[in-house]
Amino acid sequence: MFMSIQIRSARSKTYILGIWQDASRIPTALAHFKSECTEALSGHNFSGKRGETSRVGSVLFVGLGKKGEVKRDDLRDIGGSIVRALGKAKLRSAELQLQLTIPRGVAKEEEIGQLVGEGMTIANWRVDEFDGSATKRSTKFGSLSLTSSSKEVACGLRRGLILGNAVNDARRVAATPPNICNPPWMAKEAKKIAKKCGLKCRVISYAQAIELGLNGIVNVGMGSDEKPCMIILEHNPKKTASKEHLCLVGKTITYDTGGYSLKISNGMKGMKYDKNGGMGVLGAMEAIANLNVPTKVTAILPCAENMVSSNAYRPDDIIEMYNGVTVEVTNTDAEGRLVLADGLAWACKKVKPTKIVDMATLTGGVVVALGSFCAGLWCNDSALKKQIENAAIDSGERVWELPLWEDHRDYMRAKHADLHNSAPARGAHPIQGAAFLSFFVDEDIPWAHIDIAGVSSVERDRGLYCTGPTGWGVRLLTQLAESV
Repeated sequence: MFMSIQIRSARSKTYILGIWQDASRIPTALAHFKSECTEALSGHNFSGKRGETSRVGSVLFVGLGKKGEVKRDDLRDIGGSIVRALGKAKLRSAELQLQLTIPRGVAKEEEIGQLVGEGMTIANWRVDEFDGSATKRSTKFGSLSLTSSSKEVACGLRRGLILGNAVNDARRVAATPPNICNPPWMAKEAKKIAKKCGLKCRVISYAQAIELGLNGIVNVGMGSDEKPCMIILEHNPKKTASKEHLCLVGKTITYDTGGYSLKISNGMKGMKYDKNGGMGVLGAMEAIANLNVPTKVTAILPCAENMVSSNAYRPDDIIEMYNGVTVEVTNTDAEGRLVLADGLAWACKKVKPTKIVDMATLTGGVVVALGSFCAGLWCNDSALKKQIENAAIDSGERVWELPLWEDHRDYMRAKHADLHNSAPARGAHPIQGAAFLSFFVDEDIPWAHIDIAGVSSVERDRGLYCTGPTGWGVRLLTQLAESV
């Protein structure tokens, strides 16, 4: 693993070339590397299968798979294979030349650079901040200098590294344990990231939240000694491409015990990842700023720690939310929708955006419905839905729409208050969360809810990702901001 990956040339470098599986002859574009190609293809340990690598002299060959079968999204995984091979061989400079082999019908040169750059950066990361004196894992070494003879590929690499680094920043904060990452720490970290990339950042404190009537956030977080807050990040480009003002709202529960509806057995393990919706939004804002996206974007991170104490909120409590809607608490483990509801309502009143997208690890039900293959999507506007679906295709972060009907909204109505935060039965469980949130968004504002509970982390090394958080949503939301 490398300390960093940078776009810069070096005198001594390794050329990265692509080879098709079971190639019978050397491609004309690789004629300059004829002898290296011949040696690689004659070896018994390299057949050109996708992701295979073979080093011959100053060339690192990477398998592209069977000709005609490689897809655009496969280039990220190929990037992961490249960076792992470079790291294993301790090679610290490389020139990417995959455009010599990959046809434009698969990806344009700039896209090749971006996708491979994303894959290299994401695969180069792991949770290592907490390695101690007993670790057996190898330490990172130096930086990798990366370039290409193609200006388009080099341009794409720069974009890919910006996106990949933003994903990794989201993962770094997501992986920070709850004895360190609590709401006050989260606010400080958001300010650091904002300062680094030129975002405006302000924080609504616990006392201010009480005064403003952000009672969802207040109640969820008041049982903890580390009081809740609401973090606001703003990207205001000097030149804007449109009058659009996108608002992103991310659930940021730094730890979720379930409160008095306590999680049982080992169900609490991994609940530091209940902030991953907010981390996806935070990483997206970093990428949006560093790419200087010409769209005004505001992010809201309602942040709390859901703990048990004599001051914690309880089942049967009734809370009046920021927009005046009253909520009967039936389950303190359905806390994420309470903090999101205040964030959404505050955004409608104070930010007045043209579009709102919220993202959260909201329900176990969406994992049952969709597994770890994609996120759940609910949207009240066909144009916004199409923009999100297109962004999902471009970013490789897939979504699948689920219904939200008036029947679902009625299902959330309570006997003793306007709504209950969790219905008496678990039927349509992932839809319940979306239905609840819909009461806190003005009807005339296009809105989407994305439930990432199944995709925000992995329990074992898989593809580009090591065990831990994935930073899911950074690329999707960045692409969306560029397209609205």
